Amino acid sequence: MAPSHGTPPRTQDELLTTDEVATLLRVHPKHVYRLLKRGIPARRAGGKWLFPREEVLRWSEVSTRSAPEPEPSRDEAAPAPLLAANGDLAVETLLALHQANHHPLIGFVLADRTRALELVEQGHVLAAGWHGALPPELEARGGLARIHLVHREVGLITAPGKKPPALERLSRVRLASRPPTAGVRHHLDQTLRENGLDSEAIHQRAQLLASHRDVACAVARGEADVGLASRAWASRLGLSFRSLGHEAYGLIIPTACLGAPAVVGLCETAQGSALRRSLRGIPGYEPGDTGKIQILAARASGRARATHNGKEGVQ
Repeated sequence: MAPSHGTPPRTQDELLTTDEVATLLRVHPKHVYRLLKRGIPARRAGGKWLFPREEVLRWSEVSTRSAPEPEPSRDEAAPAPLLAANGDLAVETLLALHQANHHPLIGFVLADRTRALELVEQGHVLAAGWHGALPPELEARGGLARIHLVHREVGLITAPGKKPPALERLSRVRLASRPPTAGVRHHLDQTLRENGLDSEAIHQRAQLLASHRDVACAVARGEADVGLASRAWASRLGLSFRSLGHEAYGLIIPTACLGAPAVVGLCETAQGSALRRSLRGIPGYEPGDTGKIQILAARASGRARATHNGKEGVQ
């Protein structure tokens, strides 16, 4: 996969097509798509892949010094066209627009971020909703892509017109929270620790619900006095809100699945202006980098991260 030196000089930031990259690296054009799962720098634009020439050359020099990755077995079943997430409104909006654009259908599986990532790792789903840092072993192994959707605000919610109680009183009220495997629990647990409070004691009698929607509905129905959820869901049901922090939220997809028609459609929908407009209208959402795609390449290749648009991806 040595680069060809017979091509004319190019500008440093020029983007190459798939065929041009194939010529540059002296490989078949179909092989370029296989290189996506190995972390070759690329971005999607107008429904096709584009490759920053200088980054491709640097990546090629490093990757040729490492052992080639084995090709997947032809008998290996592709993941079902499913997306596992916790019911975030950004995901609901994305899937609705994806369907409206007549892309191949993607089903939804309710799961917190830990379970969703397990389903991706086991090959049961195409994508997982994720926020926060990935486990170090997955970052090191690579083979995953992250699509940023939105920065969202999370916190405590209560009935309309009622202020969330003081943190030290949470153990004495009916708390609707999330399991420890849910990413949003990190914000509450950290806030409790910073205030010298024991999260385990606070959650001893709490309801641990499966999603932000379930928490918001429990508070709205009067089944809980306070809940842990996003501002977006609090606003959807007209509930009061007290912020605990902000976090980046997006999708994790195996790079080997990036060429699947359903995933291509999902990427195009995520990068479209319609999704940004829709997310901008939801309180607690900041869609500035919506659609940015980041490849998490194996660190053994010498490049821990390469993004599809030549920029550092969103954490």
